[in-house]
Amino acid sequence: MSEITKHAPGMLCWTDLTTRDVNAAKRFYPELLGWSTRDTPMPEGGVYVMAQQGGKDVAAISAMTKEQQKQGMPPMWNSYFAVTNADEVAKKIVAAGGKLLAEPFDAMDAGRMCIAQDPSGAMFSLWQAKKHLGAGRMNEPGALCWTELETSNVDACRGFYTKVFGWKTETRQMAEGPYVVFSAGEKQVCGMMACSKNTPKGTPSHWTVYFAVKGCDDTVEKAKKLGAKIVVPPADIPDVGRFAMMFDPQGAFFAVLQPSPRM
Repeated sequence: MSEITKHAPGMLCWTDLTTRDVNAAKRFYPELLGWSTRDTPMPEGGVYVMAQQGGKDVAAISAMTKEQQKQGMPPMWNSYFAVTNADEVAKKIVAAGGKLLAEPFDAMDAGRMCIAQDPSGAMFSLWQAKKHLGAGRMNEPGALCWTELETSNVDACRGFYTKVFGWKTETRQMAEGPYVVFSAGEKQVCGMMACSKNTPKGTPSHWTVYFAVKGCDDTVEKAKKLGAKIVVPPADIPDVGRFAMMFDPQGAFFAVLQPSPRM
């Protein structure tokens, strides 16, 4: 996929990093994924750093608030799903057993958003696009290509997300156990699995974003040199590609995927 002009409702549409050290992240990710960056001043102070690939926004980086740091919130990548009306979907979240961490609000004139938790505690966001559609490129090297929920309660989350977004589900048998693929219409959106044996003990349910790369092994070696901690070394997923998972130098968890030639 190349340039995107609109994200259909229910689709993964954006990701941003909340971190303690924006400048360090601005060094790490462009070197690893080939991004250029552009600082966007925020009304309340600080900057929202847009990461670009091929002249289009593909992700963003922002600083944690003092309150988030006091609460011990770890650096993290956030998954956003496209909606046509954030307020209506927020009501569905509550009705389906989720929580609103931030009621729908306007992100200046860029769009309207909401931050929520599913029944297992995993955080995700809604994005109702206005002037900013979300990712302008996806599913190509350096861009967002997938997001995956690791949860302590697969059954509850399956029911929750199908009610909130109207997603369809398909369960596949993978090496580590059942893997649920969520789809919006005919398009695959994201995956879900029970917490992995590779996940550190005590890790709460969470979404993990994947960035596409040309070569998984080369990317992992570069990440090591840049200070990343590799959690899952390069491994093949039949008919999907080769992937790896890691923490960046500040502790944000993410994955990279070298898609198979057939994808």
